[in-house]
Amino acid sequence: MTSTNDIRRGFLDYFASQGHQIVPSAPLVPQNDPTLMFVNAGMVPFKNVFTGLETRPYVTATSSQKCVRAGGKHNDLDNVGYTARHHTFFEMLGNFSFGQYFKEQAITHAWTLLTRDWGLSPDKLTATVYHTDDEAFDLWRKIAGLPEHRIIRIPTKDNFWAMGDSGPCGPCSEIFFDHGDHIAGGPPGSPDEDGDRFVEIWNLVFMQYEQEANEITGELPRPSIDTGMGLERIAAVMQGVHDNYDTDTFKALIAASGELTRTATTGDNQASHRVIADHLRTAGFLVADGVLPANEGRGYVLRRIMRRAMRHAHLLGAAEPLMHRLVPALAAEMGAAYPELVRAQPLIEATLRQEETRFRQTLDRGLKLLDEATAGMTAGGTLAGETAFKLYDTFGFPYDLTEDALRAQGLAVDRAGFDTAMAEQKRAARAAWKGSGAKASDDLWFDLVEEHGATEFTGYAADESEGVVLALLKDGTRVERAAAGDQVELIVNQTPFYAESGGQVGDAGTATTDKGARASVTDTHKHLGRVWAHQLTVGVGEIAVGDAVHLAVDHERRGAIRANHSATHLLHAALRERLGTHVAQKGSLVAPERLRFDVSHSSAMSPADLAQVEADVNAQVRANTPVTTRLMTPDEAIAEGAMALFGEKYGDEVRVVSMGTGASEGEGARYSVELCGGTHVAALGDIGLLKIVGEGAVSSGVRRVEALTGEAARAYLSARDDKLREAAAVLKSSPDEVPARVAALIEDRRRLERELADAKKALAMGGGTGNAAAGPEQVGGVNFIGQVLDGFEAKGLRGAVDDAKARLGSGVAVMVAVNDGRASVAVGISEDLLASHNAVDLLRRAVAVLGGQGGGGRPDMAQGGGPDGDKAAEAVAAVRAALDA
Repeated sequence: MTSTNDIRRGFLDYFASQGHQIVPSAPLVPQNDPTLMFVNAGMVPFKNVFTGLETRPYVTATSSQKCVRAGGKHNDLDNVGYTARHHTFFEMLGNFSFGQYFKEQAITHAWTLLTRDWGLSPDKLTATVYHTDDEAFDLWRKIAGLPEHRIIRIPTKDNFWAMGDSGPCGPCSEIFFDHGDHIAGGPPGSPDEDGDRFVEIWNLVFMQYEQEANEITGELPRPSIDTGMGLERIAAVMQGVHDNYDTDTFKALIAASGELTRTATTGDNQASHRVIADHLRTAGFLVADGVLPANEGRGYVLRRIMRRAMRHAHLLGAAEPLMHRLVPALAAEMGAAYPELVRAQPLIEATLRQEETRFRQTLDRGLKLLDEATAGMTAGGTLAGETAFKLYDTFGFPYDLTEDALRAQGLAVDRAGFDTAMAEQKRAARAAWKGSGAKASDDLWFDLVEEHGATEFTGYAADESEGVVLALLKDGTRVERAAAGDQVELIVNQTPFYAESGGQVGDAGTATTDKGARASVTDTHKHLGRVWAHQLTVGVGEIAVGDAVHLAVDHERRGAIRANHSATHLLHAALRERLGTHVAQKGSLVAPERLRFDVSHSSAMSPADLAQVEADVNAQVRANTPVTTRLMTPDEAIAEGAMALFGEKYGDEVRVVSMGTGASEGEGARYSVELCGGTHVAALGDIGLLKIVGEGAVSSGVRRVEALTGEAARAYLSARDDKLREAAAVLKSSPDEVPARVAALIEDRRRLERELADAKKALAMGGGTGNAAAGPEQVGGVNFIGQVLDGFEAKGLRGAVDDAKARLGSGVAVMVAVNDGRASVAVGISEDLLASHNAVDLLRRAVAVLGGQGGGGRPDMAQGGGPDGDKAAEAVAAVRAALDA
């Protein structure tokens, strides 16, 4: 059997032998298209090449691109697990020509690979062409020798591709495989085309025309080729099966699911195991590319996918979280082709475990609500949209999970009602999404790259350099010169200024010319990853395009940034050492005055954790080992243990930054090895000192550590020391004695407060208003004490009543404390009188007089109050009257 890994490798090797550049898969988060949530086709990473906005050092390429379709127009989520070929994650094999070859060679490559190299029977293959594309029709007859009835003309847009309403477009030619007449369905274009017998395996797109507003305006000057072949589909064909889930990769994942749940993988369980296998792939690759579960945007889609799989694990009877235990099987099947899965495996496992643990806490309650809501419904019924929304809003059930749960019962969900209830949340999510994607491609910046090439960064070696002004931009428009007072963006051929990236802020400094112009650089940004734009305010003179300019970075500010950036690397290593290898960077800010560092970790860090991390970092700082950098390929760097940031896009060459000395990995081991394009100290002693000043939650599963280094850390500690010395002076003690002195003062205060309370109580009990003789009297045949205690605290009333009851032996006591015009009253009754008297009833008489309401307690002790403190004596009289009645 030909394995899926063999097929992928064979496809890439074939096109490499035909002069195509093998291009690694881009991350699933689009780098060049903010309109897409995820990369959903093999050509997405090449969009700007096809449109002419970008050029690359090759004119033909081939790739196996990771793709996710789980939202929007391309949403396969609902069907996954129930059909033979729907997936949320899939791989798209493709070959691309950027104006180098066109239809004839594309068809030749496809036919040669399928029939000669892979040995598919020509009798099993059928081609389609756009109904007016006579050229493609004739080429299929010439190259493949297909009879005319197996070259089908399709008049619909299924066979005409467009990048959008405007831009490149052209006809398509699809290749279908005939699985045999034992399977229902007809060829494409026939009334039975939706059957499963004929399956599309490859789509050849001939980018031939230019269109504006859906109208073809002419032919492209350089026609191009874009093809896509689903790896899962061709694997099914080559492995002699009709169902993608019967291919080797899926069979291995499904087998692992069956083994861990101890359930059969066929019959009633089949759909659940398929959902788990598919969604495991999607979740694993998304987390590896930097996406974490969230309540909006990409993170929300990931959470929906995870929870759908986790519900199916629940249906299979998995008593404990299952998904994270399947990650080793995923890495074993696909880790060789996609090393990011192996690098991210601890994070993937930790994320899945945490999400499933949390989801299981609400799953039972949500399903119970769903069962109650559908108890009286029969097959064909529809669940109210408001109920589906409640499941989402209260229990975190995505809509499609509710829909999936009802599928087996033959029930539907009122989507319109759900959408109405969700309107506000959707609007908020859309607003957040608009600002969460990568930057849009901008013709202006592409024009600058095409004209002048990329900016050369010289700042690793120096803080100053000479450059030539290539362009000036004012308010987004190119200008030829900038005069005093103008605020512009400056583009030069080379610069020592670091552009904001990877959490490190952009450099500031000065720009001067030999003509006497002087300007301040307030910030530096990067566009397209290649063009440095300096935010410039001209102070003196005039700067023009073509001028030679001297650029000088603010040395002191850069030094502080370097120290903070190197400290984040040490902090990262120390956190992983202390907390575990699941810890991965999820964001950072490296500024001159401070640093913050976000990491994947599910719980608050203890003071002991933070103290140990801080101590470990400072031990490395004191050792003052040199920081070394090397240029390597990403694969070489990662093979040597360098940590890559998941989701980051790395070029053909990367900087590997190594620092510190390892404690447990052998002689010569470095404490931290990371891929990093930022600026760093020459030796760790330049950091001076690290002081952690804060730790807290940023979002679910992400913690933030804030810290200071160098002079900022020294100033912070000095200010704290000054406060300690001030406190010591006030306490008339030394700084070392302050804790004990403060503890003693607190204990003295508590003692004095107790003594004062006792004194007040004794004074109050010695007499008062409402009962001239503070001793007992006979009222209604029982002993009675009633007193008004001016200035007495309400919290002491119960104790005062207990003392009075002790003096009475048998009887009723009422005490009213008056403070700031308000009154609090307590009534106590001895146990022998409870059969005939109730403290709560007597209390209510007093509270009513005081203008209050209610009050409560037990039959032997009750307490309440009211705002009319001047009626305290009347309140005592009301209780006396009740006893005398």
